[in-house]
Amino acid sequence: MTLEQLRIFVAVATREHVTQAARELNLTQSATSAAVAALEARYQTQLFDRVGRRIVLTAAGKAFLVEAKAVLARAAAAETVLDDLAGLKRGQLTLAASQTIAGYWLPAVIHRFNAAHPAIRLQLSIGNTEQVATAVREGAADLGFVEGDVDDAALAAQTVAEDEMVLVGPTGHPLCRGATVTATDLRSARWVLREQGSGTRAVFEAALGRFGITTAELDVAFDLPSNEAVRGAVEAGAGVTVLSRLVVMRAVKAGLLAIANLELPKRHFYSLRHREHHQTQAAREFLRIVGETG
Repeated sequence: MTLEQLRIFVAVATREHVTQAARELNLTQSATSAAVAALEARYQTQLFDRVGRRIVLTAAGKAFLVEAKAVLARAAAAETVLDDLAGLKRGQLTLAASQTIAGYWLPAVIHRFNAAHPAIRLQLSIGNTEQVATAVREGAADLGFVEGDVDDAALAAQTVAEDEMVLVGPTGHPLCRGATVTATDLRSARWVLREQGSGTRAVFEAALGRFGITTAELDVAFDLPSNEAVRGAVEAGAGVTVLSRLVVMRAVKAGLLAIANLELPKRHFYSLRHREHHQTQAAREFLRIVGETG
């Protein structure tokens, strides 16, 4: 069994599609299929069921996927140790960040790091707070950046910046005409919210608690999985929402949205790292630049 076979298996298993995995790995479809077939033949174990044109993991395949990911993560960790010996002259830094941070705060940090250390290849994945924490815990990311609290003993969290949340609605909306927003106003409004698991949603729900309100009491039109989708729906008149000031300020300046008179608690942006994983020189340097930016 080789690391390349494991890498191909994980790619196919994750996508449940040979052609897509081959394209992602820059391999031919035949080479990708052959690698999986070689694993199955060597260990006389069927890893996939072929259902029409689709493939799905068997029970054995699901169990093997967990171990294959763990082996690849350890191999990547070993490689980063060797890269670290070369200082900042080579290597890769893998980041994961929640949407607000990735779209509106982190790009400036990435630019500064890249300008100072162009030989270090940066890779960024984007998800909600829960997904970012999982990526760091499982070794898929060297560093994570989130705007929600993470309760995980395996991860070390450090405050790196502060963010202001605002209640916004379409220009002219009754809640955005200057009067102080009350609990009755919140209950009577129609809402568009981020999905469960996002830091933005968690901060909003905590703020509602100050008024003795839960989201179950609100008229929620729908949940959406991105800041931009929520902002666009609100601009179109679907309701009001709470988002980071970073996300809405261009729309406010353009007259598409208005900010309501409601003071919301500020939230923090956090960096995440695994307590037991080797922290590379590149990761330490990135966090140093983050500290200067925050």
